[in-house]
Amino acid sequence: MSHTPRRAATSSTMPVPCLTNRRRVIGALCAGSLAGWLATGPGLAGRPALAAPSAPATTGRHLSAYASEAEFDAALARWRRASEALQATRRRAAGPSPAGAVGSVMPQSAPPASEMATAAAPMPAAPAMAKAEAAPAGAKASADRAAADESITNVQTAGVDEGGIVKRAGDHLVILRRGRLFTVRIGGDALRPVSVVDAYAPGSNPQGAWYDEMLISGSTVVVVGFSYARGGTEIGLFELSPDGQLAYRATYHLRSNDYYSSRNYASRLIGRTLVFYSPTFLSPWGPSPWELMPAVRRWHGEADRSGFQRILPATRIYRTDDEFNPGEPLALHTVTACELGGDSMRCESTAVLGPAGRVFYVSGGSVYVWTSSQRRPLPVPMGAGIGGAAPPEGVPVLPMPPRPEPAAPMSAVFRMPLDGSAPSALKTAGVPIDQMSFLEDRGHLNVLLRESGRGEGMWGSERTQGRMALLRVPLAAFGDGRQSAEREHYQSLPAPAGGAVQNRFVGDWLLWGGAASGDRAGRQAGAYALRYAARTEPQWLEPGHAVERIEAMGAHAVLVGNGSGYGSGSDRGDLHFTSVRLGRGRAELAGRHVQPGAAQGETRTHGFFFRPTGDEEGLLGLPVLDSGQRSGGVYGGAQGSASVLYLRQRELAFRALGRLRARPEAARPDQCRASCVDWYGNARPIFIGERVFALLGYELVEGQLSGGWRGERIDERRRISFAPGGAAGERWSPFQ
Repeated sequence: MSHTPRRAATSSTMPVPCLTNRRRVIGALCAGSLAGWLATGPGLAGRPALAAPSAPATTGRHLSAYASEAEFDAALARWRRASEALQATRRRAAGPSPAGAVGSVMPQSAPPASEMATAAAPMPAAPAMAKAEAAPAGAKASADRAAADESITNVQTAGVDEGGIVKRAGDHLVILRRGRLFTVRIGGDALRPVSVVDAYAPGSNPQGAWYDEMLISGSTVVVVGFSYARGGTEIGLFELSPDGQLAYRATYHLRSNDYYSSRNYASRLIGRTLVFYSPTFLSPWGPSPWELMPAVRRWHGEADRSGFQRILPATRIYRTDDEFNPGEPLALHTVTACELGGDSMRCESTAVLGPAGRVFYVSGGSVYVWTSSQRRPLPVPMGAGIGGAAPPEGVPVLPMPPRPEPAAPMSAVFRMPLDGSAPSALKTAGVPIDQMSFLEDRGHLNVLLRESGRGEGMWGSERTQGRMALLRVPLAAFGDGRQSAEREHYQSLPAPAGGAVQNRFVGDWLLWGGAASGDRAGRQAGAYALRYAARTEPQWLEPGHAVERIEAMGAHAVLVGNGSGYGSGSDRGDLHFTSVRLGRGRAELAGRHVQPGAAQGETRTHGFFFRPTGDEEGLLGLPVLDSGQRSGGVYGGAQGSASVLYLRQRELAFRALGRLRARPEAARPDQCRASCVDWYGNARPIFIGERVFALLGYELVEGQLSGGWRGERIDERRRISFAPGGAAGERWSPFQ
């Protein structure tokens, strides 16, 4: 492929210790080296962190923003000076590397130029903040139900759509794949490809760009991507006509760093308001922050690099009164809201300044950003005496390796109301696993926490460690950033086996479990269930398999994962589905289905869908792979996932209906120019009314249910390919 590789990994389920080029942790070093630019850097032993911004003025229940550009600049200047002093301290502690030394202090470095946003001078202030209109309660509930009936996306919060690869727009499906948008007509019992367009601006060079997520508002199709070549997030707008034709409208660029997360989605849609998250990393040795501040421009051609308009003044940058750690980078965690109505897209950003670790969550009325920092002591030279005394003469001075125990996280959670009112914050401890760790409910924020982690950026959610706790705090406790969550707001919880924890709020319950089949501590694979508002003891559930997915099935839940044979050579074991009955006071295992010789084909939440078909019954679908096929949900070629498995659930008992399968022999070169790796997967189960579909790469397969309850099955009714054709006279090559 001719584009720059996004990341070196081949599976979204595998943590990557050393990443190169595109979707990489910025400046991270291979496993075994000192902490990289984004890793948790050592702090000063026994001393508070330095270079904090000036303390915020008392504002009651809301955060203070920086009063001016000058105050913001002065705060960063203090942080830079403290970072330089810390670096000098490290060099003195390390001393000159003697001959034969096997280690040395590795200075922190600025992120590579390809990772940083394109520099531009500060521009005038942005237009007014786009606000999500508050609808009356009854109208909002009705709209949420209508959206749920229409939606084909397994979203976290009703009424809050999430950027995905396939959406329904009336009589059409709109599909985003490998740098192109496609429409397929499904209305009136049709199944017919209609239109295809590039997912980027006509005449632009898409190399180095990734087009990841799509949302639809009315007749507007929004494509969210990231371009390393142009240095930021891209928002593409397309017009969808009633007959399914697509037409390019405009492209906007937002200066930022890459938003990618192996679990979360960068964009949300509430009504006609587009909300998306993007980080901007600041290094003490990098470019001036003013060259990186979020700004937006409308694309007018490759030659036009001007036109950026600042949408984040210092007076919309918030912080707590925690001091900045000079031993690690900072980040502007930016939430941008854009109003999609009208000919032009009007946007404004709000940001919190803090450590680089983050998790992003959107409720029906607020955006939450959880930031976390890991504080470690300064390494002591090898051979040094007690208290860091000078070593005996002739002993080489080398830094101690990083301590194996997790550092204490310094965290805060920021709440940004979508009605445009001022943000508030609360100091906290621990790190959420991913966006599914959050639930805003009945005047409280509930968050499942791990003792140590790096947030959800890149593959951070796949590597957490330490003890666990539930934070349940009233929204009224949020304030001006000086308050901390109290002891009574936390409940200590047991940790499951493994570092890749799955979690989900379902009704009044919180469930979490581990993907490992066991660990050195003797913990077995399984899950816990807790009535999160009742502060009761969690209940242990032992399904007999790893827990690699937790999903809601109406008022109940399902645990999905492979057995102990998973991952051993060509034998992947069997894929297990275990239903969990969630009653008023007790959670218990109910039904089970075992799919022999299979594994999940998609790991993201959007890979699963459950459609209720009556009281205590429904249909569910999940992409699966057979033994011997590649693992995970990321694909580098034009092929699709192997199949989508469908199960009937009735009173929490499962019955296998069969699979709709891809035809690998139908794949052909697609002349991909951009986004040629399916980082968000390429297979989805789709339920529309009584019709059942499977999206499998470039194929859309329609199934048909028949046979009644005792012999019910799904058979293939028909299929289409919407793959783009190759050039006329193209010669096929196995090396394509």
